Amino acid sequence: MEKRCATLDDLEKETTRFVESLVLGAEKATLVTLSGELGAGKTAFVKGIAKALGVTNRVTSPTFVLEKKYRLPSISGENKFKNLVHIDAYRLENGSALSTLGFDELMSNPKNLILLEWPEQVSDALPKPSVHIEIKILPDESRNILYA
Repeated sequence: MEKRCATLDDLEKETTRFVESLVLGAEKATLVTLSGELGAGKTAFVKGIAKALGVTNRVTSPTFVLEKKYRLPSISGENKFKNLVHIDAYRLENGSALSTLGFDELMSNPKNLILLEWPEQVSDALPKPSVHIEIKILPDESRNILYA
C-alpha cells in the first residue's frame, strides 16, 4: 500500500490510521521497520504513532542513545500494546550490536511494539518485520509512504 502525505497534519492522520491497523503479535513483539534518507520523516512518523498510542512524554530520536522505551497508558482498555520501543540503528555497524540492547528479549514480549529506524544497518540480525515502511521525500517536499 502507498500513501502520499502533503503536510505534517496528513502525516499525523496517517500514523493514527496505521496504529489502528496494527495487530498484536501472538508469540512475539510487533516489529515495524522504517527506512528513508536522512530527514525523510521516520522520527516524525514514530512521534505520530506514539501520540496516537497516548504517549505524553516528548518523543525524540534515539540516534545517540540508540533506544528509548515508553510505557503505554491503557486508554479505556483499548491499547493492545504495553510498551513502545524506539530504536535508531543508524550508528550501528551490524546486527550483533542489537544484542547489547536486549533485542531478543524485547522481541520475545508480544506486548511490545518495536519501531526500528535504519533496518539496513542491522539487516543481518533482524527477523522479518510485521510491517516495513519506506518514506520518500518528493520534489514538492511531501512524503510518499510505502507499506510492505
